[in-house]
Amino acid sequence: MGDINFGANRLGKNPGVSALILSSLAGGEKHGYALVKDVADFSGVEIPPGTLYEALARLERSGLIEAIASEDRRRPYRLTGFGAKALSDHLAAQRQVVEVGQSRLSQGWSFA
Repeated sequence: MGDINFGANRLGKNPGVSALILSSLAGGEKHGYALVKDVADFSGVEIPPGTLYEALARLERSGLIEAIASEDRRRPYRLTGFGAKALSDHLAAQRQVVEVGQSRLSQGWSFA
């Protein structure tokens, strides 16, 4: 369990947004607009620009992502190995939360 807590903590003060960004970058390098579009496509979550760039800076400082060279003004990012591990740990912890929540809901809650 130590690794799971470590991974979740590495995603910072807003692990939901961080997990969305890292999940997007797990599919390949992207610049800001492509990240926002990809996240909206797979999750239905629209990340505001200020939130996105604050999270990107935090994730880069933490070594979870890195900026890569670009020939235009857009700045693409890619996931690092450390970022992939942190995302994997975070997703495992979230899987545990989902399983507990579903189990408890199935014990007598009615949704009618």
